[in-house]
Amino acid sequence: MQDGVRTPDVIAGDVFFEIVDPPELQYTYRLRPAKDFGGSFGTTFRSKRAKLVPAIPADACSTKFVNVEELIGNIALVERGDCSFLTKAINVEAVGGAAVIMTDVDVDSDDYDYYIEMVHDNTDRDTDIPAAFLLGKNGLIIRRTLNKLKIPYAVVNIPVNLTFVQPHEINQPPWLQW
Repeated sequence: MQDGVRTPDVIAGDVFFEIVDPPELQYTYRLRPAKDFGGSFGTTFRSKRAKLVPAIPADACSTKFVNVEELIGNIALVERGDCSFLTKAINVEAVGGAAVIMTDVDVDSDDYDYYIEMVHDNTDRDTDIPAAFLLGKNGLIIRRTLNKLKIPYAVVNIPVNLTFVQPHEINQPPWLQW
């Protein structure tokens, strides 16, 4: 315990992953898993060298991805908006994606600095792949950095077990303050 904060209190049901490549993004990131749809990171999907691939188009509201080959067996990074979270996950799963991470990259959005609770859209559809929400600042910087470096994906380790790591020892991105 450091300053009255315990790691289980920081984790509180969230999932963590770390980017191992490119070096510019080598930090530990926090995800808020979907509440009532999809699989789970750690059970349904676990990898020490997964590819986090920004989906093109970023909204994932159809299965017409330009980079479908890169999404197969990997984690799609998609942007919030235009359709339900569940629809995005179903579309990623339909083309062979193994998981989906959603983020709000609109810096003018009221939700840009917050974790969103992703819930089922109350249709009779479902998905088996894990889905989670990534803080907008992180999603935006990951996308921008990959574009700047002209690389199609980041290599990630997911999930990361932080049970015995003190909160102040988590290698968080410098642009965030937890």
